Amino acid sequence: MLLKKYKESLIAKMILSGGVTLLLCVFLWAGFNVYYFKRNVVSGVMSDIDMVSDTIMLALHYAMMLDSEDDIKQNINNISRQEEIRNIRVYNKQGRIVFSNEPEEVDTIIDHHSPACWTCHQYSPTPPVMPLTKRTRIIEGKDGAQYMAIMTPIPNSEGCSPGPCHVHNKDEQILGLLDVTVAMGEKNAMIATFERANLTSSVLVFLATFASLFLFTYRFIFRPIRKVIGATREYGATEHFAEIDLEQDDEIGTLGRAFNGMARRISENHRALREQREEFRNLFDNVPCLVSVVDADYRVIRHNSAYESHFGTPRGKRCWQINKGRLEKCEICPVDRTFADGRSHISEESGMSKDGRPIHWIVYTSPVRDQEGKVVAAMEMMVDITWRKELEQRLALSEHRYHAIFDSIPSAVFVLDRETLEILNCNESARDIYGWEREDLQGRSFLTLFRPEEADDWAGPIRTCPEIELCTQVTQSGEPIFVFVRISPADFDKRDALIAVCTDVTRKVVAEQQVIQASKMSTLGEMSTGVAHELNQPLTILQAISNLLTRKVRRKAPIEPEILEEMAEGISTHVNRASKIIEHMREFGRKSDMKTMPVDINGVLRRGFEFFSQQLSVHNIEVIWDLKGGLPMVMADSNRLEQVVVNLLLNARDAIEERWTGKNGDADKRIHIRSFAEGERVCFRICDTGTGIPTAIRDRLFEPFFTTKNVGKGTGLGLSISYGIVTDYGGDITARAWEPGGACFEVSFPRAACEL
Repeated sequence: MLLKKYKESLIAKMILSGGVTLLLCVFLWAGFNVYYFKRNVVSGVMSDIDMVSDTIMLALHYAMMLDSEDDIKQNINNISRQEEIRNIRVYNKQGRIVFSNEPEEVDTIIDHHSPACWTCHQYSPTPPVMPLTKRTRIIEGKDGAQYMAIMTPIPNSEGCSPGPCHVHNKDEQILGLLDVTVAMGEKNAMIATFERANLTSSVLVFLATFASLFLFTYRFIFRPIRKVIGATREYGATEHFAEIDLEQDDEIGTLGRAFNGMARRISENHRALREQREEFRNLFDNVPCLVSVVDADYRVIRHNSAYESHFGTPRGKRCWQINKGRLEKCEICPVDRTFADGRSHISEESGMSKDGRPIHWIVYTSPVRDQEGKVVAAMEMMVDITWRKELEQRLALSEHRYHAIFDSIPSAVFVLDRETLEILNCNESARDIYGWEREDLQGRSFLTLFRPEEADDWAGPIRTCPEIELCTQVTQSGEPIFVFVRISPADFDKRDALIAVCTDVTRKVVAEQQVIQASKMSTLGEMSTGVAHELNQPLTILQAISNLLTRKVRRKAPIEPEILEEMAEGISTHVNRASKIIEHMREFGRKSDMKTMPVDINGVLRRGFEFFSQQLSVHNIEVIWDLKGGLPMVMADSNRLEQVVVNLLLNARDAIEERWTGKNGDADKRIHIRSFAEGERVCFRICDTGTGIPTAIRDRLFEPFFTTKNVGKGTGLGLSISYGIVTDYGGDITARAWEPGGACFEVSFPRAACEL
């Protein structure tokens, strides 16, 4: 456990390695000092002993030269009295102790193999001179004390060999040995004291240095590192960043500030990443399409809420089990193709929702790769098109119904391009009415259905008028037909179009024309007396001029130029008058060509009156005119409107005659003709002072065959025909009382807002 903690703790490693290193360095330093001090002390003791040995040699030299044993002994005893000197011995060449400060040792023979002798006698021959270190030995006393002994050879000097008193041979180099033993107790105590002091100082230096290093390291390294570690662990555990407060300007402080900056950036990046992750999660979960991730085993491993709301929770099922309720993989599978080639694919699929409802979707698949680029999953993005499929079905059904209704409309329906008036489409009734096949009509101009001489005149009204009450068109065979056209704007295949509904009213118009023509013939019959009278007047004048000319010629009487010119002008004037009456009667009596065009109401009123004026003059009926000048045009047929005017004047004449017959004295025979504009309508009134209209029959006036005249004097078709003509052109006709006993008929038409 401790070893694991040591391995995992940088502080323990630094303290242990640093402490051990410091301890080794301190103890090596202390050992070196002790060793060097001990060496110096031992070397000094050796030098001192060697110097003492030399001193003793010098002190004994004179006594030896005199061969005075007492003096030698005395010198040895005197010198050995020093506190530190333990023994002073003099050996001869045979190893016998000749002199010693301890008398009991005298004459004792030391073996050559003893430590004191073997140093030199281990060599053969024995060297005459040995270094000091070789001659020095440490001796442990019986009392446990330590001594240093130095064996110093006594050389054969010049004064020893040649003398009468010495028997030493001149060739002898060593005469004996001086062995001086000095106690090392004081020196050892000094060395021990030095060792203890050095060890103590080393320990103190170690402890002080270690403590200072530990405190410094703890204060400026370990504690900041712990703060960094703590902040890092807290940040890693809670994702909450708290800045490290390191009041240092060194590398650790720089590290702390760098950590703060790094952690701040990481925190900001992490927050941005978290927000982005939440955003992506929300996008993934709230995307309006169905999203799922399928692994290599075709199991749904991830999905969004839209997918779950459609198919339910996958619970580890395979995609074909969830989406389609199948027991085996689909034969054609875009996911399978994505796994095979690693590309995106698209397909239209159908399946069942979790509540058993059939649904349809378009699926887009894309590969999901790992870090090595291997396809490990496939993402399916499904767009629910159930509503579109249902809409397509409803649209197809609606289109079928539309075509059925479109083709079953009895009127011809054309779809026109507003700009070119090209026929874009038409129904089956157009073929039945006009005789062209639908394929032949499509692409043709709608204007080709009109008379060639009128085609260009209808281009403007078709584009601008909501309806054309009555116009003439031609079939494939060239036969003219009469149609009512209703026009409304529309949008067809993203084109500005017009819907033109053409109702064939040829039979109705032909029947009405026959009735109107019969009414005209009846009117002409009624006006025959007046017309004959009006024709008789110019004929009488012409007859008188003819008789005058005949008499002049027979008598061969000259005719003055002025009279002849006057007679010629009279003939021309009355012939023109008769021709005009006959032409007007012919024009009035002919069948209308049903051509709708802008018509001046005032002109219609004047022509109708001009044709009927003689009838009114014969009956002494006064006509009062009140026409408003500059009236807008109305869209109608002037010939048919003239028929309306004649019918109203005829009824006014009969009503006046019925009321005022036999009352010549106070008769008030008047007809008031007025024209005016009222808003967007152009109106005219024909009022009379006749018998008037009883309130009870006012609502039946315009019924066919209804009349208030005596039997044989009226057909009851005049007002009915007038009502039909007026309504054909979008007009209105009403009747009301006018002055006491009179009646007033008002006719109004919409102004020609879309003039030819």
